[in-house]
Amino acid sequence: MKKVLVVGASSAIAEAVARIFSGQGAKFYLLARNSEKLSSLEADLLIRGAALVHSERFDINEHWRHEVMLNTVSEVLGGIDVALVAHGTLGNQQECEQSPDLALQELQTNAVSTIAFLTRLGNLFEKQGRGTIVVISSIAGDRGRPSNYVYGTAKAAVTTFCEGLNARLFKAGVHVMTVKPGLVATPMTEGLDMPKALLAEPEQVAADIVRAMEKKIDTLYTPWFWKYIMAGIVHIPTSFFKKLNL
Repeated sequence: MKKVLVVGASSAIAEAVARIFSGQGAKFYLLARNSEKLSSLEADLLIRGAALVHSERFDINEHWRHEVMLNTVSEVLGGIDVALVAHGTLGNQQECEQSPDLALQELQTNAVSTIAFLTRLGNLFEKQGRGTIVVISSIAGDRGRPSNYVYGTAKAAVTTFCEGLNARLFKAGVHVMTVKPGLVATPMTEGLDMPKALLAEPEQVAADIVRAMEKKIDTLYTPWFWKYIMAGIVHIPTSFFKKLNL
């Protein structure tokens, strides 16, 4: 029976992953900022077969709560087998360009607070000597593009941090997997002009994540074709790349 911590549990991808684990009779501790969505998800997971579901409103930006919260989760669940960190926001790039304060706020939410939490979480897992940490990053962190470089900067920081954390915790028997979704149909991306041919559903991404966890993959591009799309994008010469509208 898996003991699963989900941070950012109200996100579409996190919900879809939790539903897969609920069908396996997992025990959950759900954390998110939206109490109403938490209550709804809690009921849904129990109906789907979860053995136990605790939920609590939690804002990862509140750094002073990290240690106490993780201790509580570990005590309630009796340890943590899987931690899924799916926290984040998709800020407005144009507004960030005009406001340094807003840009820093987005970096705080999407990078600094996540890294602070992962530091505590990594130490807990290292002490356990087992478990899997799954962190949702993004293809946006692979190269800075005019359309979303503030968000991309944050995700690049998270990706680099997770690479180092994975190498460190591997020696302690802990696996850290970085997930880089492409374009996904979620409330966060609703209203954006995105090519439908490249748009994935949260359920597809969730299934990819669970399979990759079982195989102990270190970095997952999902859907799979984004690995090759981004390999091409990162190798475009800067002199040409800056003329593109990406």
